[in-house]
Amino acid sequence: SDDGKLSFDEFKAYFADGVLSGEELHELFHTIDTHNTNNLDTEELCDYFSKHLGEYENVLSVLEDLNITVLKAMDKTKKDYQEASNLEQFVTRFLLKETLNQLQSLQSSLECAMETTEEQTRQERKDPTKPEVLSIQWPGKRSARRLQKNNSLSSNNPHSSTGWIEEDGQWMSQINRLQKLIDRLEKKDLKLEPFEEEVLEENARSHIMIVQNQMCVMEEKIEEFHLALKQYVESASTLGGCLHISIQKLPSSFRFIVYEFWENSNAWNSHLQMNYSKTFQRSNVDFLETPELITTMLVP
Repeated sequence: SDDGKLSFDEFKAYFADGVLSGEELHELFHTIDTHNTNNLDTEELCDYFSKHLGEYENVLSVLEDLNITVLKAMDKTKKDYQEASNLEQFVTRFLLKETLNQLQSLQSSLECAMETTEEQTRQERKDPTKPEVLSIQWPGKRSARRLQKNNSLSSNNPHSSTGWIEEDGQWMSQINRLQKLIDRLEKKDLKLEPFEEEVLEENARSHIMIVQNQMCVMEEKIEEFHLALKQYVESASTLGGCLHISIQKLPSSFRFIVYEFWENSNAWNSHLQMNYSKTFQRSNVDFLETPELITTMLVP
């Protein structure tokens, strides 16, 4: 309530982690309340946690420095970005993205550690003590779901709060099913085995050659092009190694796309050396508005 101190209700709302019971939280509250005022001030909280920081004293110190450093960098970025060159802006965007990726990776590791320790504690306790339910959400994209899953939404759970039981049963059933699925996905150990690709002796011949030829024909040359294309397809189709040829004319234009499928790259190269292929290529110089665009791809 911004009065500079924490009542027990405020303490419970923030520090309840879904593991400690209400009685345990109450005992912890009075342990920290060395002034016996039934309220915790900043000095009492600092005194208590400073005794248990250990390695995390350095961690929190570094995080404080990191926070200041990042804010300074972002402030400078805000001032300089607009007047920077395109290359400098690109570098800035990359550095921001990389910083975010590093922080997200760190956050993911911390979340995993939190969930592991919470789950281990729940398994070790195995007592009927009712965990305290959070009334506020901690920061973090997954913390809300993580803390809520400590309180089963199933009406069969004797520790379910009255508010959850009074919710619509069908919704609770669907939420529980989704919760179990997410938990299974999170805890599933992935075993990645290296893929052993079969090595063929004649690797080049094991790939089909796919050729795409895009051609934009001049309107006054369309009939001559049709005749030349027909002769080209007929000649190529009879050649050994040609699997299929398909022609597509784009609507409302004089643009054609020819798809050719050859047994392998050797068959395609032999085809290019044939007289009918060279004749068609020479004629396209007169028929096309722009040079033809040929792309090839080998498919196993």
